[in-house]
Amino acid sequence: MKDPSRRSERGLFDPQGEEIEKASAPLADRMRPTSLLEFVGQEHLLGKGNPLRNAIERDQLQSMIFWGPPGSGKTTLARIIAFATHSHFISFSAVLAGVKEIREVTKEAEGQRRFQRRRTILFVDEIHRFNKAQQDAFLPHVESGLLILIGATTENPSFEVISPLLSRTRVFTLHPLARDQLLVILNRTVKDEKRGLGKFTVELEPHILDHIAAMADGDARVALNVLEMAVMTALPDKKQVRRITEKSLEAVMQKKALLYDKNGEEHYNLISALHKSLRGSDPDAALYWLGRMLEAGEDPLYIARRMVRFASEDIGNAEPRALQVAVTAMQAVNFVGMPEANLALGQAAVYLATAPKSNALYTAYRDVQKDIHRTLSLAVPLHLRNAPTNLMKELGYGKGYQYPHDFPDYHVEENYLPEELKGRIYYRPTNQGYEGEIRKRLDKWRKGKG
Repeated sequence: MKDPSRRSERGLFDPQGEEIEKASAPLADRMRPTSLLEFVGQEHLLGKGNPLRNAIERDQLQSMIFWGPPGSGKTTLARIIAFATHSHFISFSAVLAGVKEIREVTKEAEGQRRFQRRRTILFVDEIHRFNKAQQDAFLPHVESGLLILIGATTENPSFEVISPLLSRTRVFTLHPLARDQLLVILNRTVKDEKRGLGKFTVELEPHILDHIAAMADGDARVALNVLEMAVMTALPDKKQVRRITEKSLEAVMQKKALLYDKNGEEHYNLISALHKSLRGSDPDAALYWLGRMLEAGEDPLYIARRMVRFASEDIGNAEPRALQVAVTAMQAVNFVGMPEANLALGQAAVYLATAPKSNALYTAYRDVQKDIHRTLSLAVPLHLRNAPTNLMKELGYGKGYQYPHDFPDYHVEENYLPEELKGRIYYRPTNQGYEGEIRKRLDKWRKGKG
């Protein structure tokens, strides 16, 4: 019985084999690019002179991890790399596989190297789902070069991939596809007679592809799935013409096409309007712009992330609970999904709009960044250093440190900054909301230091 956790692909893009295999495949799979020339997007990685493009063209591969959102081209790029470098390609599912399957892969890779003189590229989708034991099993084979590992993940690999494996790979960040890039893919698909929809006579109302590209939110697979469904469910007329109208598209998407303008500016205009309405303490305008984005098909998690940022940037400690409210709204989106989560986002928007405002945290951190880049790695004062060994104690680590809990009001005058920045003040709280209480405390402590 064939192991569902992995797939070995020899002659990855063999024309005859691909034609048979893709005849009944979904449109998104049929339209998968087979070369860098066809690949759309990720110019920061694949543009002329960029590191990944150079590595592919010079056949100087190392293990790597592609970190990016769904539909940004992670799997496609791994396949193109294998084809371009004439490598044996094995696709591996992190969801279904275990250590036993990893052993089988390494055995196959050894056979390829010994008898075919071919290296093996092992593509691991959703690598963040591998547990520590599974990742440990890869380590020696990645380190020895038996396997060129290409992992794909939508999660931050810093948190999901073990340090030893991460240190032996290079992480490349993929971006969501821009709307104009999705339009390139959609237009190509409509015209492609062999792999796409060119064999059908399709008549599109103006801006239909714009609507699909905007709704897809950077995900090529979603865009192609919607296009395929719209075309295949459209009844041909007597002349075999399939007409795709805004109404038929709405039926496929199950939502009204309140979508962004042709130039793609509306996405940024709407989020800007929402942010400025929140900052301006107008809950009615905030609800309106929030609704405009949600009804247009914007990713609710994108809005939630912006709200979390807003809670710290424009409210901060004037109302510390604002961050909790924003994070809770984000969790609600993950938990109940849309459209039910629209009220959770609306509740958060109203709370953020009506909360007292302060950008003291934002300006403080901005000043910190400037000093860090100006002064680089300043030494930690000796009295603040940890001293777990006798040698460190002898060198003065921790000497003279004053424990605040041993002093009245649990506070003692002390310098906690590098000597070069002694006396530097970054955080200047306002009198807004709870931040006013923080200001009183800091004024008292800072007066004592002066």
